[in-house]
Amino acid sequence: MAQRLQRSEADDEPGLLLDINTTPLIDVLLVLLVMLIITIPVQLHAVKMALPPAPGAASPASGDVIAVEIDAQSNMLWQGQVVTAAQLDERLAQLATQAETQKIQPQIQIRSDKAAPYGVFVQVLASTRRHGLSRVAVLGAEVFAP
Repeated sequence: MAQRLQRSEADDEPGLLLDINTTPLIDVLLVLLVMLIITIPVQLHAVKMALPPAPGAASPASGDVIAVEIDAQSNMLWQGQVVTAAQLDERLAQLATQAETQKIQPQIQIRSDKAAPYGVFVQVLASTRRHGLSRVAVLGAEVFAP
């Protein structure tokens, strides 16, 4: 790509080197890349849950234990009975009102099948959060560990 111009015998200067200086081009591209990375919004899709402080910590006063299961066909089971999402929401609302009157929240144990869609599991977690139920345990999560 570089060309040398012919020099005349009278010139003591060496021939000019004609080459594209790519350093400013690379600098501009790097600045644009950094600006693009900074301006991309961070997308967080999470359900905020208050988790216990330590795995071995003692649990508060015991109340009822409610088992909610999600099978591979996205069916939700409340204590072994198949329920719809609306029925589950209604039962969680009843639990929340009972917890307010009794001052003891029941423990909700959620067990999800490995083949169950993640969206159904998140729906159950979000429903417990919406009703203010904080004693939630996820059982069988060890099958998802890498």
